Parts: sequence; structure tokens; C-alpha cells
Amino acid sequence: MSVYGSFPGARPRRLRGIPALRRMVAETRLHPADLILPAFVREGIAEPAPISAMPGVVQHTRDTLRKAAVEAREAGVAGIMLFGVPEDAKKDAQGSAGTDPDGILQLAIRDVRAEVGDDLVIMSDLCLDEYTDHGHCGVLDADGRVDNDATLERYAEMAQVQADAGVHVVGPSGMMDGQVGVVRDALDTIGRDDVSILAYTAKYSSAFYGPFREAVGSSLTGDRKTYQQDPANVRESLRELALDLDEGADMVMVKPAGPYLDVLAKVAEAVDVPVAAYQISGEYAMVEAAAEKGWIDRDRAIMETLTGIKRAGAGMILTYWATEVARTL
Repeated sequence: MSVYGSFPGARPRRLRGIPALRRMVAETRLHPADLILPAFVREGIAEPAPISAMPGVVQHTRDTLRKAAVEAREAGVAGIMLFGVPEDAKKDAQGSAGTDPDGILQLAIRDVRAEVGDDLVIMSDLCLDEYTDHGHCGVLDADGRVDNDATLERYAEMAQVQADAGVHVVGPSGMMDGQVGVVRDALDTIGRDDVSILAYTAKYSSAFYGPFREAVGSSLTGDRKTYQQDPANVRESLRELALDLDEGADMVMVKPAGPYLDVLAKVAEAVDVPVAAYQISGEYAMVEAAAEKGWIDRDRAIMETLTGIKRAGAGMILTYWATEVARTL
């Protein structure tokens, strides 16, 4: 009989005693190669334009985008996801600037490819919302609804001009039914079976996109609830996942990341292809705003959110902190 018998037999705290020990037994590790930098390039500006709702993020000029790509590469970031912001006068109902070989996104792809070559994975947003005067992700029918199949024809054209510009990966993000299959066929038709598809498989109709609308100069009125997913659903995401894989997706993504870690975990468990998650503008803005108020430790919060996303199953994380975090790592 011992007086010490009443103490715990197992002491997990032993593995938490010093930083080196905690680091050694960590189950989840972030690496610069996990990170992808989303970047905006705006037509017709001479200086980078700050995005008020996203402190530290700007709409780039073509020259500053080149510099940002080099900085990302030097920090060890894996890829860059490009979004084009055309002049308002070039927006129309069809999103014509999105398929113009000399449109801002295609020029940006060429610029970045010329600057970093194959040292950084160059990805492009494949969607019409930045280029339409109504702000929706597709072509509208006579009743003002997004016409799924007419939109797919536009996506096919976008895929081809982006491939011609030198992109490595296209990211069809409009949540149109059949988009991955049509994009794959369009790329293969022009002999570009080397271009990969990152499918926006589970893209939810989220309140957290707010700052992004400013970032891309969105003309949207109304919402996108008829094509983006209902935040209440998860089985729907698994159905979308099966369809995207059948249509030829090389990689799949969950967006947003933080509010949908349960969806991310289910997707990661179900597939044998790389899985991405997009830590979106509202997630970024909340941390920056709370840190500015002194309510949270900014640097710790950034690393905690990213670690949680990776722990849930993301092998790739799109985050506006990509270059900063890669340097830290």
C-alpha cells in the first residue's frame, strides 16, 4: 500500500514540458510547400491599391505582381493563385475580358510565368464573376438566372486561353454542374493534357466572402445561393466530390476552410487525390481586425488557424498569409 497510489498512472503532460519536446512529438507540421498565395492583379493602375477590409493585401499592378511571385518563390511557397480585376468599362454580360487573350488575367499569367518559370506553380481562377457587369459567375438567361450550360461554354474558352497563357493549374470555381468535365475536354482538345484541374468541389455560399468582393471589384447584386452550396449540407459535398473525380479533377478543394473543417475532414478521408482548402478573405479579416484591437495574439492565431486546417486534412492551403508564414517556417 502506497500513498502515491492515488496519483495518475499516465501523465501526458510529460510530453509538453519544453518547446523542443513539444516540437518533437507534434502530430501536425506546417511547411512552406503546403501554402498557396492568392493574389489579385488589377488593370489600369500605376500603384498597388490597398484592400481596406484586408489589411496588408493589395490589388497588384503587373509589376508588383511579378515581385510578389518572386518573394513567394524565395520563401518556399508552393504556388500562386491569380485573380484578374479588369477595368469596369470592360465588363459585360458575357464576361468577355475573361476570354480575351490580352485580358488582365492572361497577361498576369504570362508575366508570372516569365518571371518564375516552373519554380512556382501558377494557378488561375477560372470563373466569370470578376468580368461580368452583373457580378455572377456565369451567363444569365432571359429570366436573369445563371444558365448552367451556356456558362460551361464560356468556361471551356477560359480554360483554353489560360492554358495558352502558360498556367500550370486551372481552378474552376463557379460551381456549375459539369464544369470539371467540360474544362478537361476543352484542355485536351487543344493538346493541353498537361494542365491540371483544381476543382472547387465544395464551395459554400458563405458570409465570409465579403472582403473578397472588394478585392475583385465585384458588381454583384443579390447572392449566389442557386449555385454555391448551402452551409447546412455535407452529404451534398460528397456527391459533388464524386462527380468532380469522375469528370477528371486532379485535385479538390473545400472553401471556406475554417467554418467547414468537418467537411474538409470527410473529403480528405474519402479521396486519394490532393486536397486543398481556401482560408478566405473573411477568415483573414477577422484575425487581422481582432489583432488590431489587441484582442488576440496575431501571429499565434495565424499559425493556429493554419495548423487546424492542415490537421483536418488539407495538404494544400490557400492563404493570404502564405509568404509571411513561409518565411516564419
